Amino acid sequence: MLTVGLTGGIGAGKSEVARLLASYGAVLIDADRIAREVVEPGTAGHAAVVAEFGEGVLGPDGAIDRPGLARVVFADPERLAALNAIVHPLVRARSAELQEAAGEHAVVVHDVPLLVENGLAPLYDVVVVVDAAPATQLGRLTELRGMARDEARSRMAAQAGRAERLAVADHVIDNDGPLDALAPQVRALWEELRGRA
Repeated sequence: MLTVGLTGGIGAGKSEVARLLASYGAVLIDADRIAREVVEPGTAGHAAVVAEFGEGVLGPDGAIDRPGLARVVFADPERLAALNAIVHPLVRARSAELQEAAGEHAVVVHDVPLLVENGLAPLYDVVVVVDAAPATQLGRLTELRGMARDEARSRMAAQAGRAERLAVADHVIDNDGPLDALAPQVRALWEELRGRA
């Protein structure tokens, strides 16, 4: 088994790289998806988030209002740390279960937005960073995701800086250009990862 930590700043295109790697045969473990699952209604994570932040973070259906909670935590580092203290251990446990089930010859790609922030690089055989200039990230967040500029800047500021991400990279995928320039880079990376596995 080869374990790969895949990361990149918000709006850099990490999710597209993850999608391509999965289409080639990688076992994808998506930390964001797991983070949503572990706080679904009826879970211990949901109860812990409500206990910490109050019922004001719930939507009409009883689920966590993720955009509303994000506005709270990304504006206050202490509140973000409190949320992370609840969610991260649950995500780590579920990720470990999924990795164990992958099989001994698998290329297991962990899509981890906060890999650098949480000092997780040493946990993986290979770290891949999807890189884009901050101006490109900001443009994608405001134009493609419809975020307000202030919110996009706040989200970007809550993450590790570009230099910090690049410092832990074994491979860098340059996603500052058009989408059609991305696929050949990811295909070449996949061939190398398969060879190592």
